[in-house]
Amino acid sequence: MPAAYEQYLVPVVFRPFAEDLAARAAALRPRRILELAAGTGVLTSALLTAAPSATVTATDLNEAMVAFGSARSPGALWRQADAQRLPFPDDGFDLVVCQFGVMFFPDRVGAFTEVRRVLAPGGRFLFNTWGPLAAHAFEVALQAGLERAFPVDPPQFFRMVPHGYADPAVVAADLAAAGFTVEDEQELTLQGRAASTADLAVGYLTGTPVRAAVEERGDGPAVRAAVTEEMQARLGPGPVTAPMTAYVFRAAA
Repeated sequence: MPAAYEQYLVPVVFRPFAEDLAARAAALRPRRILELAAGTGVLTSALLTAAPSATVTATDLNEAMVAFGSARSPGALWRQADAQRLPFPDDGFDLVVCQFGVMFFPDRVGAFTEVRRVLAPGGRFLFNTWGPLAAHAFEVALQAGLERAFPVDPPQFFRMVPHGYADPAVVAADLAAAGFTVEDEQELTLQGRAASTADLAVGYLTGTPVRAAVEERGDGPAVRAAVTEEMQARLGPGPVTAPMTAYVFRAAA
């Protein structure tokens, strides 16, 4: 899964936001950065470039992602870690960053409380989270493809998880409950550029957790064909450019 995620999704969907988040991080002049849910390291790499004087500790719950990311971005210290039980001492970092990871935390207030614990006084928590599914053109087309392939009970992973934390008021309330002060909140729409819609479909179907749902429900090649056909009908075969909306938060400990 990490290889497909890195090859097909990172350049199109995640790198534009990683470059934005890294620039915001560098503007804070951090010395000790902790990254949560680092995945294959797209943000990690951008942080190492944007803030070369800072030490970067990158973590992910998934050991396969840690192994892949540590090879991709060896300039960071990589560790397997659960964001809800961080294996770091109090006050150990002046910046914690997370790209599109907070939606996956089962207990977000608990995870945010852990983030605050490991931040030095006055430290910042900088992260982004996807907006509503309807504001992400690639994933609107993907979901339509899944509904075409599975008309009775289509997988709802993208609607419920990546786009399931899309109310800024709820996010701000969770941060406040963990003891943070929200300093900045922005809606950000960037353009994703894919050379091939078919490759993008492969990335979503094999490089994300929806892969398991697809494998459980039916014939993989037939599903891939149906999803690809629907995505191409909506987006074209490629190259294609489409908008993607996220929210960016900066909170102070």
